[in-house]
Amino acid sequence: MDLIRHLRCFVAVAEERHFGRAAELLGMAQPPLSQRIQRLERELGVRLFERTSRQVTITAAGTMLLEDARLLLARADALTATARRIRDGESGLLRAALPPDLAGETIAAILAAFQQHHPGVQLELHELSTAEQLARFASRELDVGLVRHPCDLAGLELGPVLHRELGVLLPREAPAAALDEVPLAALTGYGLVLFPRAEAPALHDDVLNTCARGGYTPASVRQGRGPSFVRGLVLSANAVAFAPRETESAESAGPYADIVWRPLAGAPLASRHSVAWPQGRSDAAVGAFAEAAMRALWNTAAVTADVPARPLHLRPAAEYWL
Repeated sequence: MDLIRHLRCFVAVAEERHFGRAAELLGMAQPPLSQRIQRLERELGVRLFERTSRQVTITAAGTMLLEDARLLLARADALTATARRIRDGESGLLRAALPPDLAGETIAAILAAFQQHHPGVQLELHELSTAEQLARFASRELDVGLVRHPCDLAGLELGPVLHRELGVLLPREAPAAALDEVPLAALTGYGLVLFPRAEAPALHDDVLNTCARGGYTPASVRQGRGPSFVRGLVLSANAVAFAPRETESAESAGPYADIVWRPLAGAPLASRHSVAWPQGRSDAAVGAFAEAAMRALWNTAAVTADVPARPLHLRPAAEYWL
């Protein structure tokens, strides 16, 4: 027996005191309504109504059970509403990831925008490289993340691809520091500080291939992730590193005043990011996180996009990256 449905019938008849009006209210015929009341009475073992040809009167037992029936229906409605919000991404848990090299200002803007629009969603945020995110997507341990291209996008959908031009961090005394734009070939003789290959193998190889095409083969390749560690290697290891323009101000004072940022001639290198999520998971919470990430990068990181900044288009990965 569908207890909730039968209780709705019981409450409707109790409130209307008339089977015909109750049936109309419930959008059903009167005979099936009478049958449901009779079945509920058999299941409960009590008589709920006294029926005559002219009126319906609720019994003492029915009166005692009516309030409990109303409470059960209210809880059932609340449960259904909660389930709907979870299904639509308006509440529940969203497991999200951002890359380790993302600026604190950008992270703060993403979190503020997301919580403003979806305060009912618990955001579980992780700091993960692209490779780590792809592994968690594959094991269904991640709902949405910000990945770097190129990478394996099988089974994923993407927001717009966002581009950030990369320049070069180099010692102030380096000859190339005197140039307004630095050709890659001018970096010959310097080592390169680059993120660990395991974090994004395809991107790591793509950077080195671009350097080679531009006439620069690093004297050595050192691994570095954190900005301070990278700058320390640039200062002490006769090396350079690629970074976005915003990094320039960070080296203009303090212990890193001997580091300068210069644009690369021809803009051969760019950082490309997209918000990614498993195919079929594009609910409201995922969309809100994607929108928040795109807006934060747009406003804080001087990015450009493959598609207009508004509105956000959620598309299969293949439509953005081939």
